[in-house]
Amino acid sequence: MNRLHYASSEHDADMLFAAGFFVPDAFLYFESRKQRHIVLSQLEYDRGVKQACVDRVHNLSEIVDRLQKKGATRVPTANWIVEILRRHHVRKVQLSPDFPVGLADALRKRGIRADIATKTLFPERLRKNRDQLKHLRAALRVTAGLLEVAIAVLRHSRVGKNRVLRLGGSSLTSERVQSVIRMEAAKRGFEASHPIVAGGRQACDPHERGHGPLRANELIIIDVFPRDLRTGYWGDMTRTVVKGRASEAQRRLFETVHQGQKLAFARLKSGVDGCVVHEAVTAYFRSKGYETGNKSGRHEGFFHGTGHGLGLDIHEEPRVSSISQLLQTGNVVTVEPGLYYGNIGGVRIEDVAAIRRGGADRLSHFPVRLELP
Repeated sequence: MNRLHYASSEHDADMLFAAGFFVPDAFLYFESRKQRHIVLSQLEYDRGVKQACVDRVHNLSEIVDRLQKKGATRVPTANWIVEILRRHHVRKVQLSPDFPVGLADALRKRGIRADIATKTLFPERLRKNRDQLKHLRAALRVTAGLLEVAIAVLRHSRVGKNRVLRLGGSSLTSERVQSVIRMEAAKRGFEASHPIVAGGRQACDPHERGHGPLRANELIIIDVFPRDLRTGYWGDMTRTVVKGRASEAQRRLFETVHQGQKLAFARLKSGVDGCVVHEAVTAYFRSKGYETGNKSGRHEGFFHGTGHGLGLDIHEEPRVSSISQLLQTGNVVTVEPGLYYGNIGGVRIEDVAAIRRGGADRLSHFPVRLELP
């Protein structure tokens, strides 16, 4: 069945994959007789002719003009979509699960059979080819560079009163390190909107961005996930460090997570169910005495997935989690087990793997070290 999508390629991974270039406003993509078409406004048309990776680019103004010459006084979106579909003999289309409901209903009322895809509209983008892997490796090299910059800031800080880290005469806060990450990303043509730099008890909430002063001898999670503004591909890596001396409990937590990540990497390969990998990590943590549960209203232990797909979306299929999903050759997934306890702190270590028939290739490279001098 011919696929049809209506979205902005700046915000929708399927549309970026389909059209191959960035457009801030929603536009139309459709297929007809094995050809790929897009419809762009006059503002974007010339750029689309040069940059879009499709077979034909249509000018929306010309379609609207034809309808107005037929007597239309106003042209709703559904009307001009149906007009061009009929001109290309398209009567049945498959839509993304994220397709606007109101627009889908309007198309159906105008005689277009519109079915919804069960998952992504372009499942082929989840199995990366050589060029896509090249883009991901490039994004991960920049991600490693941003981690290096962030850790250098921590390394150059000194310990002040109450173990508060200081740099340049003032407290070193999560916000300051986050700002350094964002600025460095921009210099490299990337956007890192919401990096995580969270220490102490804040690090026990995996999606807490971090705020306020950072302290010595506490676990600090640095999670960086920048997007390449040229290709749209994401990087995603996490390291956990301590500025100063780690306690025995912190060392043991760190080493257990690191070994859990190695265990996960060893089990990744095409045909394996992601939930089997996740359960193996969970069982390993439990065998080391790290239970997962609720304490005083807060989750503790290992309470998120082992990994997720990575590409034109920061979180895409397949998942490596408690949900059953088979891994396939070409999938790219993060491997990011973590353990979180309020009385110790949080540890997460994240790298990226490309699934192949006999195993997985590590795409990200950055040292895994706990203590910073």
